[in-house]
Amino acid sequence: MLKSFTRNFEDNSTDAGFQFTFYCDICSDGYKSSFIESETYKKKSGLKGLGQGIGIVGSLFGGVAGSVGNAAQRGGSVLSERFDGKSPEWQKEHERAFEMAQNESRQHFHRCPSCNKYVCDACWNEEEGLCTDCAPRQEIYVAKTRADAMKRNIDSAGETATVWQGAIESKTTICPVCGKPAGNGKFCNNCGASMELKACPNCGAKNALTVRFCNNCGTNLAEAAAPPAQPGKCSSCGAENPPGTKFCGDCGAKL
Repeated sequence: MLKSFTRNFEDNSTDAGFQFTFYCDICSDGYKSSFIESETYKKKSGLKGLGQGIGIVGSLFGGVAGSVGNAAQRGGSVLSERFDGKSPEWQKEHERAFEMAQNESRQHFHRCPSCNKYVCDACWNEEEGLCTDCAPRQEIYVAKTRADAMKRNIDSAGETATVWQGAIESKTTICPVCGKPAGNGKFCNNCGASMELKACPNCGAKNALTVRFCNNCGTNLAEAAAPPAQPGKCSSCGAENPPGTKFCGDCGAKL
């Protein structure tokens, strides 16, 4: 059973050889061990020097592993489906290569005595001798705390800020002819009546068709729009009478 010194590792081995990646328990940056050729494969295929130029030297790389399992979940990786059918000689080589890979990779990690995590250099607080989860670097923690406080202050100010001064009201225009919503055009969408604003005859201000009084000077728009009264002419004697007169002033006839 393969058991890694870190919680997370990945087996990159193939028929041709062995290689493993070990990951930091905090940031998941990884170290890939040197490639080790399989002697069993070389004897079987008759190939020499197959591993040259293919990851011979181990390397560190960043990024979170997409399919990294911990040691408990990968405890049966030696006999996993991926390596079913391999010869006993290959399996022994695999185990030896894994031990060599661990010895090579362990020097790139630090074991935190507080939480027992294995971490990379970036997640190790050299001054305190602990991982950065247990002992964050002071300057980084102070900067992060200040940034968090700034965000809280901005969020608090944003909650009380007034960003809208206008009145919330309906802008629907009702047609004075048919009484239905007229839309936003110059003519009613339902009956085609003109929706142009009417001008006050007193001050010239524009008013909606539905208002009865000018919104600028208060003039009664209904009375202002009514045609002027015409003088009454008596049908009996032909005399002219003032507007609104009910009986002729000359002969008394009803107008």
